[in-house]
Amino acid sequence: MAQSIHLEISRELNVPVHQVTAVIELLEAGNTIPFIARYRKEATGGLDEVVLRAIEDALEKANALAARKTTVLKSIDSQGLLTLELRKQIDACPDMRTLEAIYLPYKPKRRTRATIARERGLQPLADLLLQQSKLGKSKSETLKAFIDDAKEVPDAETALQGAMDIIAEQWSEDVEVREWMVEKGMKFGQVTSQVKRGKKDEAEKFEQYLDRQESAGRIPGHRLLAMMRGEAEGVLKIGLQMEDDRAVSHIKSTFIRNPSFEFHRELSQAAEDCFERLLQPATQSTVLQILKEKADEEAIDVFGKNLHELLMAAPAGPRVTIGIDPGFRTGCKVAVVDGTGKFLTNATIYPTPPKSDTAGAAKTLLALIEKHRVELIAIGNGTASRETDAFVGDLIREHQLGVTKVMVSESGASIYSASELAGKEFPDLDITVRGAISIARRLQDPLAELVKTDPKSIGVGQYQHDVNQTSLRKCLDRTVESCVNRVGVDLNMASVPLLARVAGIGPKLAESIVTYRDEHGRFGSRKELTKVPKLGKKAFEQAAGFLRIRDGKEPLDNSAVHPESYPVVGRMAKELGANVATLVGNPTLSSKLKPEKFVDDQFGIPTIRDIIAELGKPGRDPRSEFKVAKFDDRVNSMEDLKPNMILEGVITNVTHFGAFIDLGVHQDGLIHISQLADTFVSDPSEIVSVGDVVKVKVLEIDLPRKRISVTRKF
Repeated sequence: MAQSIHLEISRELNVPVHQVTAVIELLEAGNTIPFIARYRKEATGGLDEVVLRAIEDALEKANALAARKTTVLKSIDSQGLLTLELRKQIDACPDMRTLEAIYLPYKPKRRTRATIARERGLQPLADLLLQQSKLGKSKSETLKAFIDDAKEVPDAETALQGAMDIIAEQWSEDVEVREWMVEKGMKFGQVTSQVKRGKKDEAEKFEQYLDRQESAGRIPGHRLLAMMRGEAEGVLKIGLQMEDDRAVSHIKSTFIRNPSFEFHRELSQAAEDCFERLLQPATQSTVLQILKEKADEEAIDVFGKNLHELLMAAPAGPRVTIGIDPGFRTGCKVAVVDGTGKFLTNATIYPTPPKSDTAGAAKTLLALIEKHRVELIAIGNGTASRETDAFVGDLIREHQLGVTKVMVSESGASIYSASELAGKEFPDLDITVRGAISIARRLQDPLAELVKTDPKSIGVGQYQHDVNQTSLRKCLDRTVESCVNRVGVDLNMASVPLLARVAGIGPKLAESIVTYRDEHGRFGSRKELTKVPKLGKKAFEQAAGFLRIRDGKEPLDNSAVHPESYPVVGRMAKELGANVATLVGNPTLSSKLKPEKFVDDQFGIPTIRDIIAELGKPGRDPRSEFKVAKFDDRVNSMEDLKPNMILEGVITNVTHFGAFIDLGVHQDGLIHISQLADTFVSDPSEIVSVGDVVKVKVLEIDLPRKRISVTRKF
């Protein structure tokens, strides 16, 4: 069974079966994807994380299908209906949807018109009519044998109707007919949306879907999700329009064989009933489900890509930073953190109406900058942000301060501020002050701070509340895990949420590590991790290569070289007549190494090359260089925008229909997919990414609907 699953996955993903087998064996041995991708290249043939995840998913899917097959076989067997042919059909079943279609006739059902007819003893009549053989007697005589007052069949008409109900249900459960219906529904069906009666006044945000019809085979995922959101909110009704006559004709040609049969007309009526009452609703449900799954997959993929770009955004680095959470009535909350993100002090300033104490605000801010030698000011992009940004900009210019101000997205910051985690970290601070601290830390290191917030709250998704939540959570968790392990984590500074994302650790071990660190002081080496309670050999093996220790006893501990490879580096140093400390961080020296000289039974060329590359630039950060967008000082609100203005902004979200850009006016602008480039664009993510600083030209400002259209074509 296992080997057949490996072969199926190999064919599905077009990956050699020996590589699939190697990956599955590593996964079953408890290894994590980041560890396998980085440190087991010899075994996998160098497969990257994307392919490894695809194998993991395919294995999970295959195992789920195998488990369901076992359940279905047991259920049918317990009914005494399992034949050798049926068993073969189930064993050969390629996917869950086909399996459920095969199982449908044997599946325990709620009471239907057909089950009631069977209870009344009408199955033999249905079987007789299904044979469509000449009866040799009249219709009335045939039906008379099934009249039985005790079974609530008082007349021939009731008997016939019951038999037709059974026939319609049996036809509707035919696997081939259901597959034909779904295929035609997907190919020729039209997805329709209409406003529900009495809901037109509530339907403003769904105005383009109040009476819409789109081909099922071509409807974009984001439009389908918008329609379905309208249905979920009770405003729209979604349906599937099919070629009814063609479908009914197919049912008749499939099941009705004898035009001279006495009950031919009744069987034709049963075919029409089968379509209208059973097959059409079932087909609509299945087609919409297939389309929804596809739309979910697309939307989740967009969310994952955007989250990846946001988490991998350039860090400003370990510099003293002021975080400002802007506000009008309650003022701006100000927090100062040192280069490590440690909270130093806080204040409240009122640079904007209604209080407008600009002199006091300037005095407070200048004192904090001077006392703590502040280098960066992070301003949250929420309410009053542009006014606060203008005030800080004027202050910097007037006093010629060597300080850089940056507008920072505060999406999800309020959720973190009110979380149990923030409460534990800052039990004596107000929620708004915690928010200012988070804003400052987001600028210093976006990845380290954003891992503390539920990814769904970060604001880079498309219909994130409408898609399959289990699939979304899996995608986002994987994205965070991938980013954290790709960058690496400082073992002596990392928070519990950040450590929890390191391969092999998880939340409980992360808490144990921080507790140990608090009690015993900083870790002097990776090896010391083994002293942490409940952190065993396997966890150490998976995690060690992704953890960094600055200024430790072992120079390799601040690199991506895994401890299991330290002896190899020792041999390399000996080959060069140097010591390890001299070799680490010396690209001139490491470039003299010949990879083939150090290959052995454990380490092949791929790993040796990775080690040599790491020795040249140990612990290198894969993230890009920090860059700041320069918002136009003339533009503080939508009212300040004018067509043809050229502005610089930051990409905040990328969708299938375009990208959103922060122009510093509280409302993101939309760069439609048709306005992203001078050439045709099929995928916006190939043109821009979250965090990109780009220039755009304003096309249109719709103040009532708060919409801004911009273009990169100028």
